[in-house]
Amino acid sequence: MPPTPTPAPPDLILAADLPDRGGVERLLGALAPARPRLKVGLQLFTRYGPDLVRAWSASAGPLFLDLKLHDIPNTVGRAVESLAGLPVEYLTLHALGGRAMLEAAVAARDNAAPGLRLLAVTVLTSHGDTDLAELGIRPPAREAVLRLGGLAHEAGVDGLVCSPLEVSPLREALGPGPDLIVPGIRPAGTARGDQQRVLGPEEALAEGATHLVVGRPILEASDPAAAYLDLKARIDRARSLEPLSDPPSRP
Repeated sequence: MPPTPTPAPPDLILAADLPDRGGVERLLGALAPARPRLKVGLQLFTRYGPDLVRAWSASAGPLFLDLKLHDIPNTVGRAVESLAGLPVEYLTLHALGGRAMLEAAVAARDNAAPGLRLLAVTVLTSHGDTDLAELGIRPPAREAVLRLGGLAHEAGVDGLVCSPLEVSPLREALGPGPDLIVPGIRPAGTARGDQQRVLGPEEALAEGATHLVVGRPILEASDPAAAYLDLKARIDRARSLEPLSDPPSRP
């Protein structure tokens, strides 16, 4: 496999999970000259397509494209090839697609876009043990994540998407190499929503998370820009082990 870039230090990725691009662009304007790392998911990608990714990469850099590809191996491989020309840092697949699908995605990436980092989604953070049992997946969630994470790692993906509760066991099982991208981050005082397996940002980083993905605690705040800056400062402090201080003022 061609070498992949060394990942940046742990950072905050803003999940741009709003129904239209205008709300995200207003937040980006309020944060200027900061350049938040952005995750684009199905909601916006299905509405605006690749042009949105190209436009936002100019102000936010390469994006995290969260499409959770899950289909037969040939279809997923072709989809990875189709996305290869976009300015994307991370692309997600579903580990439940199986070894052949994951390997097809890795082969397509190696051929078409060696710098693209593929992430396998293990168990959605909205799923608990009851949900898994209903789907015929043997709980507990932690064991399912370890099984799927090990399979994806063997298939050659660069990292995993997991809840903060599974970061430590995955690090123990797989070592420091894989990127572990962690949603389900809920600072104290914010609502869980439909997330079941959550932790605060400092705790998730202490467990060994590579990057934290946060959407609703920022987007639904009374002042989203201030919420983003406060959370970014907390992550930067936790990363550097600096003592707590007042959050930065808004730009």
